[in-house]
Amino acid sequence: MKLLKTTSENPDFIQLVKMLDEYLAFMDGEDHAFYDQFNKIDLLNHCVVLYEAENPVGCGAIKAYDEESAELKRMFVIPEFRGKGYASKIMETLESWAKDLGFESLILETGIQQTDAIKLYQKTYQPIENYGPYKGIATSVCFKKVL
Repeated sequence: MKLLKTTSENPDFIQLVKMLDEYLAFMDGEDHAFYDQFNKIDLLNHCVVLYEAENPVGCGAIKAYDEESAELKRMFVIPEFRGKGYASKIMETLESWAKDLGFESLILETGIQQTDAIKLYQKTYQPIENYGPYKGIATSVCFKKVL
């Protein structure tokens, strides 16, 4: 396993995000268009790609939300590579990077259909009231972790 810190211009990151978007379009159904507008990658400067045997199998990113918080974005591990702790490794790398950048906490949003993601986040993140564009959205769940 190898982790690479990169930007959203990385071709492997772009390919993994395309796979993520296809997966989410299927999982979210008619809600996908709403969520998709908040998941553009052109402004992501802090991305991680995880490789197994030189093959990109997972990714994630952070972006500034406000002066104190960064937002965890575009978390994905190819389904056949799940269950190996890769998502946790990606999150740990991004959490450390956010801390190094001076952020005090990480926040994130996921859809209620993403039950595996919710289980992962519940291990180390605390549920919070929906923030920003997710306020009042019943199909969203938000979390926070103090770094």
